[in-house]
Amino acid sequence: MLPIKELALGIISSMFFAVTFILNRSMELAGGSWMWSSSLRFLFMLPFLFLIVGLRKNINQVWIEMRKKPYEWLTWSFVGFVLFYGPLTYAAAYGPGWLVAGTWQFTIVAGILLAPLFFTSGPVRRRHTIQKRALAISSIILIGVLFIQQENASGLSLSEMIIGVLPVIIAAFAYPLGNRKMMEVCGGKLDTFQRVLGMTIATTPFWLLLGSFAFFKAGVPSAGQVTQSFIVAICSGVIATSLFFLATNMARHHPGKLAAVEATQSTQILFVIMGEAAILSVPLPSGFALIGIFLIIAGMIIHTVNVKKMNAAVVKSVKSAS
Repeated sequence: MLPIKELALGIISSMFFAVTFILNRSMELAGGSWMWSSSLRFLFMLPFLFLIVGLRKNINQVWIEMRKKPYEWLTWSFVGFVLFYGPLTYAAAYGPGWLVAGTWQFTIVAGILLAPLFFTSGPVRRRHTIQKRALAISSIILIGVLFIQQENASGLSLSEMIIGVLPVIIAAFAYPLGNRKMMEVCGGKLDTFQRVLGMTIATTPFWLLLGSFAFFKAGVPSAGQVTQSFIVAICSGVIATSLFFLATNMARHHPGKLAAVEATQSTQILFVIMGEAAILSVPLPSGFALIGIFLIIAGMIIHTVNVKKMNAAVVKSVKSAS
């Protein structure tokens, strides 16, 4: 499959992921608890995923695979979902959507830096190395994100910056780590929807526990929060997560391509800026922020060219060998 399809899936997923940052901030501004925002998303996801996988008659295979390695499923699902989404919604309670979405872009570099934790497939296991070219290209995108952040950062206090940034950095490393480890655990035996369903099932006890804390601390969620959490669950939890996991699964054997797919998440901040302007009346960026947007777009174009070059090199080496 052409790499452009993998990148396109990543960009489309980032558009749906943007709903998370916009609506989480909207719910917090309306007085909703971040604990309800976290737990409701995954609890709403569960029946839809059961329906999707059940219609394809693939649920039994999920149970089989989960019973084979229950510890791994619980551990990496917790890392990939709980340590990802819990900190994101917590940060949204204390920082604007642009800050959370912008800081989240550290995930494009985090994914590359995590490469040595994984091994190549085949008879001889070798650690993946950090893709320096992909890291350099992703750094261009990250600089663009920082340019966008710079325009608004002056209006925040130090405590707001810390609370709005540190939890998101934890999430930025947890998401690609959990995703990649679960791809290893599944070993290609489950499709994307099955894997997302299994991870959601594995983390459901935690979401029920968090929802119980939210009930005792904040009471019953408002109708508005329930509705917006439902929208986040469908757009971000089901559609975006499945598309992104599909794209990363397609590129899982090629660290450079995987880095490019993960870098597509940088476009989230562009969708968040447009969404917050339309829904929450947040002013559109100007000055340095426009330079940042240009750098993000340029970085994605360079990533696309780089992936095509890698594909061409692979094809050439195969022809030479034959």
